[in-house]
Amino acid sequence: MIISFDLDGTLVKMDYVDAVWLEKIPELYAEKYQLSYEDARRKVEEEYLKIGPERLEWYDIHYWIRKFDLDIDWKDLLMSCIDKLEMYPEVKEVLESLGKENELIIISNAANEFIEIEMEVLGLKKYFSRIFSAVSNFKKTKKDKEIYELVCKEMGIDKDKLIHVGDNYEFDYLAARQAGIKAFYLDRKGNMNGSFVVRDLKEFEEKIRNRFI
Repeated sequence: MIISFDLDGTLVKMDYVDAVWLEKIPELYAEKYQLSYEDARRKVEEEYLKIGPERLEWYDIHYWIRKFDLDIDWKDLLMSCIDKLEMYPEVKEVLESLGKENELIIISNAANEFIEIEMEVLGLKKYFSRIFSAVSNFKKTKKDKEIYELVCKEMGIDKDKLIHVGDNYEFDYLAARQAGIKAFYLDRKGNMNGSFVVRDLKEFEEKIRNRFI
């Protein structure tokens, strides 16, 4: 069986991504244009919203560095926030366990630059045979039904050989199910119930082992 994981919000806490976009970039903008941090953050967020999440630029760190004329390399920018980079506590145990009998992959909406840093710094790369970014690999702004179909095609597998788990109900659960993929919705806040809802990855592992899919 091939088991697919979302990355941010599933394996890795959102603090890191938020720190890059909502803290560090405004901080650099404030320094560049001699503004207060509050004014810089307001201006930066206004510019984000002008682009919006339906355009690829929204996810492109290179675009925003150029847009704001920031004097920093993309990797240095992402590395400057690694003190905020943290996995959920059960992640490595679950990956080690499931990886013994299954092939593990990543299907993420994040750009490859973010994925590369997160996987490298947290030591996650060794667990996964393939990593797919909707934005970088498929030029799509969301993990829709087609993304899961393309992943299966790329890997040369039938849809019934793939199971996906992630924390976004629409993009990790509904879209995968629409593609005919078995999927679980990771709801760490406990807002939803159902046979395909899990509270953490340990519960996901239990469902896999019990073949409750």
